[in-house]
Amino acid sequence: MSEPNLLLVCIKQETIDFSMKHIKGIIFDLDGTLVSCDLCFKTMREAIGCPLDEDILAFVDSLSDEQKIVANQTIRDLELKDAHSANWIKGAKEFITYLNRSQLPLAIVTRNSKEPSDIKINNNNISIKTIITRDDAPAKPDPTALLNLSKEWQIAPDNILYIGDYLHDINIAKNAGALSALFCENEIPDYAHQADYVFTCYFELLNLFKEAHS
Repeated sequence: MSEPNLLLVCIKQETIDFSMKHIKGIIFDLDGTLVSCDLCFKTMREAIGCPLDEDILAFVDSLSDEQKIVANQTIRDLELKDAHSANWIKGAKEFITYLNRSQLPLAIVTRNSKEPSDIKINNNNISIKTIITRDDAPAKPDPTALLNLSKEWQIAPDNILYIGDYLHDINIAKNAGALSALFCENEIPDYAHQADYVFTCYFELLNLFKEAHS
């Protein structure tokens, strides 16, 4: 494996190994983290008239009730179109299988809506029962969903790892006082240094957990 594909780009290997021993619960993003996502957010923004530099969901919230209905339906249609083509990201299934065998509590917190999320999860037989979408709690980076899970699991936020592929995923963890792991399958973004961990391959993360809990 070439140098750019090594797991850690932010902190030392020994620091990660030490921290992983203290992870008692894991929360995942869905799109681009567990399953593939072919949504073009530029197209989505253009379809609802959202400026390129503005958060889509925040933009929709700023619309009138009538405009909001139309925009939400447009977003829903695009999400549903994408949902049926989503497939496991390499190594993610094996990682979740290991975590389930280890009996760690798991959840998914996604900015996606419920129906397309359910399609992706059911089509890929993702063995995580707790799913929180934007229909269930305020959307990321609002920490409400993560904090609610912390209370339900009776696990302190700093013993919870949130895994995602975008800046919102880092920020929801920060806002809740949890740890963040940024999945960078194709390239490492300029905000990657804000995450506690950065990884490019689930098999590397799996090996790290096995070593930490051996």
